[in-house]
Amino acid sequence: MAAGAKDHETVSIYPLDERQREELLTTASECSLNWSTSDGWPVGVIHSFVWKDGRAWITAGAHRHRIAAIRRNPKVSVVVSSAASKRGPGQSLTLKGRAVVHEDRETKDWFYPALAYKGLSGPAAEDFVQRLNSPLRVIIEVIPEKWITFDGAKMAMDTMGTLPDDQRGPMLESDAVRLQREIQRRGLD
Repeated sequence: MAAGAKDHETVSIYPLDERQREELLTTASECSLNWSTSDGWPVGVIHSFVWKDGRAWITAGAHRHRIAAIRRNPKVSVVVSSAASKRGPGQSLTLKGRAVVHEDRETKDWFYPALAYKGLSGPAAEDFVQRLNSPLRVIIEVIPEKWITFDGAKMAMDTMGTLPDDQRGPMLESDAVRLQREIQRRGLD
């Protein structure tokens, strides 16, 4: 095999653990919400979000194309990078899940302050709550079904030979099967 052709491509073994995942989701200021258009195109938009009760919560105007798309097909993904947090770069996660669109007052009453006070305080946060409080606004709840995570610090430690074995994750199918098949297809073994 070509030197390093396999080693530097195997990244599924560097997952975020549950604590890291929760910390990233609670500290990141924004995410990308991704959905499919009616003609099958994947599309994403950056949103501020709240992570609460094991779910991502996002808001948008009811008239936005993404709301019609989510109502038609609730399969979405949410991508979060540690570059959007106080943690700095190097970590990322994607959650594949199903979205539920909420329009009820109870959800809006807890969500708007949670979103506003996540990044603001005092009068600025209160003003933001008031601006969010529109009869045209809906709340998107994304319920995770699958996680794809990556911890660049673990990869760097492993490259230097300092990553403890118990911090590696299991090799996922993409590396255990698909990578091996691609290496063979390209004659690199």
